[in-house]
Amino acid sequence: MRTTSPTVANWDLMKRIRDQATLRGVTAKSLAGELGFTPQYVSLVMNGKGVLAKDKLETAIRYLEFDKAERAEMLELREIAKEPRPYAKYSGLFPDTLMRFYGLEAGAQSIRTFENNVVPGLLQTEDYARDLVSSTVTISLPTEVEQRVAVRTERGHLLTGPDPIDKLLVVMGQAALMQEVGGPEIHGGQLRHLHDLVVEHPDRLDLRIVPFKAGGAVASLNSATYHLLDFESGRLPTLGWIESAIWGEIVEDPEDVNKLAYKYKQVQAIALDREGSLGLIEQIARQIR
Repeated sequence: MRTTSPTVANWDLMKRIRDQATLRGVTAKSLAGELGFTPQYVSLVMNGKGVLAKDKLETAIRYLEFDKAERAEMLELREIAKEPRPYAKYSGLFPDTLMRFYGLEAGAQSIRTFENNVVPGLLQTEDYARDLVSSTVTISLPTEVEQRVAVRTERGHLLTGPDPIDKLLVVMGQAALMQEVGGPEIHGGQLRHLHDLVVEHPDRLDLRIVPFKAGGAVASLNSATYHLLDFESGRLPTLGWIESAIWGEIVEDPEDVNKLAYKYKQVQAIALDREGSLGLIEQIARQIR
């Protein structure tokens, strides 16, 4: 079982309170009054902006009539939620929405990723990430580049670190392999890194490449990057993340998440299998001079 992240623990905790309030017919205003908060503050806390104090959580547990077993689980979740959030020291570099996504990603059990034009962040080498960050983000200080690269490197530990994710499924477009980021040496190093990750983590990493010969099939699916996160707890639904060059958004609406999951199945269906994908990576790597 993977260790959950503080972000996921707090989301789980607040979701239990929201769901129980709905089940009991308790309004947000009524709950806020019982806790001695304004409805606006309760709304912020319910959406992950802070962690309830222990006495306030115990008040909510009694008021919403949680059973004894779940009370113990919720207090344990609160202890995890109080821990420092993943990448908290870099929070000044990223918007709140992206920081929340990183926290959710850190506690996911499995991730499905589609990226058409660049290698996904979880699979990037430091040199590849450095060149990409330097060329795509307006940065005033070199130290900011290194901090952003450090975050991408730490995120990569989801696959290779001591508490790895159960499954990382990635579908990439061939364009991501062909795009020369950082010159031939960095480009070649990135391709070798991809190949080695697939070989070294056959049970954990499922990497598939959509070849150019798929034609308009992949083009019709849009080139936006998106991820689907699944979690250990059966209480927690799948979440999506979709981004473009200038914005990113966590997708929570079940209908929209289902649409992303369907699109992922579509691109997976036109991708090469594992051996074919490895062969294509090797072929492109040999062509680099």
